[in-house]
Amino acid sequence: YVAGHRGLVGSAIWNNLMQRGYTNLVGRTHQELDLLDGAAVKKFFDEERPDAVVLAAAHVGGIMANLKYRADFIWQNLQIQQNVIGEAWKHGVQRLLFLGSTCIYPREAPQPMTEDSLLTSPLEYTNEPYAIAKIAGLKMCESFNLQYGTNYIAVMPTNLYGPNDNFHLENSHVLPAMIRKIHLAKCLNEGDWAAVRRDVGLRPVTAPDMPRIDAESSEADILRVLAHYGITPQAVTLWGTGRPMREFLWSEEMADASELPHQRGYGPRNQHPRRRPTHHEGNRFPRRTPLGQHQARRHPPQTHRREQTAPPRLAPQNRNRRGGTPPLRVVSEGYLHQPPVVVPRTVPRRSLHCVRLNFQVYVLCRNFAR
Repeated sequence: YVAGHRGLVGSAIWNNLMQRGYTNLVGRTHQELDLLDGAAVKKFFDEERPDAVVLAAAHVGGIMANLKYRADFIWQNLQIQQNVIGEAWKHGVQRLLFLGSTCIYPREAPQPMTEDSLLTSPLEYTNEPYAIAKIAGLKMCESFNLQYGTNYIAVMPTNLYGPNDNFHLENSHVLPAMIRKIHLAKCLNEGDWAAVRRDVGLRPVTAPDMPRIDAESSEADILRVLAHYGITPQAVTLWGTGRPMREFLWSEEMADASELPHQRGYGPRNQHPRRRPTHHEGNRFPRRTPLGQHQARRHPPQTHRREQTAPPRLAPQNRNRRGGTPPLRVVSEGYLHQPPVVVPRTVPRRSLHCVRLNFQVYVLCRNFAR
């Protein structure tokens, strides 16, 4: 079950799993399943009985949204996490991947940031409610692992961008907001009103004490509302001083890396419900203890013929002989000045930053593959 499979992160993980041959996927839109409704979430788990869960659904937004809707960010995310993680455990789900954010780390964390900086000093105030909710989700995973021996893993990606992103001029994250602002300013500068109307028609724009603009609005109204967000034919004005350093990661690269902790020991070979792994599969795939240490499954020698199960519908592609993943692709650091360049690079297991917070937390940032 991929919660939030239509969003930026969820859709990237969904597509990544499909490309790797995992076809038995379940997803629900917000209209089909409200994750804030505990009774609805329980009913969904009762009916579907998923074997593994990816919790990519969350109430997210940029700096302005975090400042204006602080209560929504903390209570909605806490409620989503409590419902999904709690019902996953109640229904016997042993493998869960929880998507967090690097904003869980302190505002004054030493750079480059290390995982042991967590909970050592105050958080950034602007997104403190969201960060506290994500820390609570991380600690929920840790606590279930320690008490019940589950394999619930938290992944902390940095600033993401990619397909299915939110391009709202006020509530979106920094990179999609910059892309849309620069696109609209370029269209205004070139007098391409057809492109401007197509953009605001797909995503209408509102501003305080101003009319809502869409494809049918007058040019004067469009110019006035866009100017409120710093978009003019002559220039683009961005929020902030320009001094803070930001890291960005392509969402599909994040999905490649997230597959590493979540799919180890779980794939098309044993994705059938309630199927136990064979003797050879049990020794091949490592088991993760609550403390994050790998142990091989030990089974007694087979003394009888084991009943064979039906083969999976689609075999995994490009898996190596150890059952791992294809080489991770890393976007080059020149993404701000030129089109992204995808560089093939094999990432050995020892190069991933694994922190022992009584279980493994994977922080996906630019230096994690160095």
